[in-house]
Amino acid sequence: MPLPPAPQTPPLPYTPDYPIRTERLDLRPVADDDFAAIHAYRRRPEVSRYLYSDPFDEAASREFVASRSTRTTLRESGDGLQLAVVVRDSGTLVGDVTFVWKSSAHRQGGIGYVFHPDHAGHGYATEASRALLQLGFEELQLHRIQAELDGRNTASARLLERLGMRREGHLRENEFLDGGWADEVIYAMLAREWRAQQHPAPRQ
Repeated sequence: MPLPPAPQTPPLPYTPDYPIRTERLDLRPVADDDFAAIHAYRRRPEVSRYLYSDPFDEAASREFVASRSTRTTLRESGDGLQLAVVVRDSGTLVGDVTFVWKSSAHRQGGIGYVFHPDHAGHGYATEASRALLQLGFEELQLHRIQAELDGRNTASARLLERLGMRREGHLRENEFLDGGWADEVIYAMLAREWRAQQHPAPRQ
């Protein structure tokens, strides 16, 4: 039996209808005015501990804001969106998230997130990341979305598990970080798993 045709992805270039709104949050492009808010957490050692960069000095934060503010549209495989996460009621920027269109041919995407630790415990990272999954699976009709993290980052692993993503791989000493070898862990979700999560089967 032949396989059913793949869902049609939207024509490129693709720009989301900003802001992407969730129950409490607005996800919008990074702007020059976001420098102070982003620098406030990107400069902190505990934030960069499991990232691929050292804590940002002022120059690095300004370069980050300038370069990421252009990441608003997907034009080809490898392009990404970098979005500020703002609490709608207060207007407070609490973090930033990344969506990457890894492969148009294979309908693959990736997500990432960095949040201010002072705003932890409110579920903002989970809520924003779920919006990225919705964008990938429902707007872009992707087949698979994954996230990679440092194996020591148990808080991030718990977040991905709350989203319903599966732990697919554990790469031993795959990265050299902070002067030593670190493991990398891969989580992923398929489109059919996303659909099942949104429309669970009724209990018998």
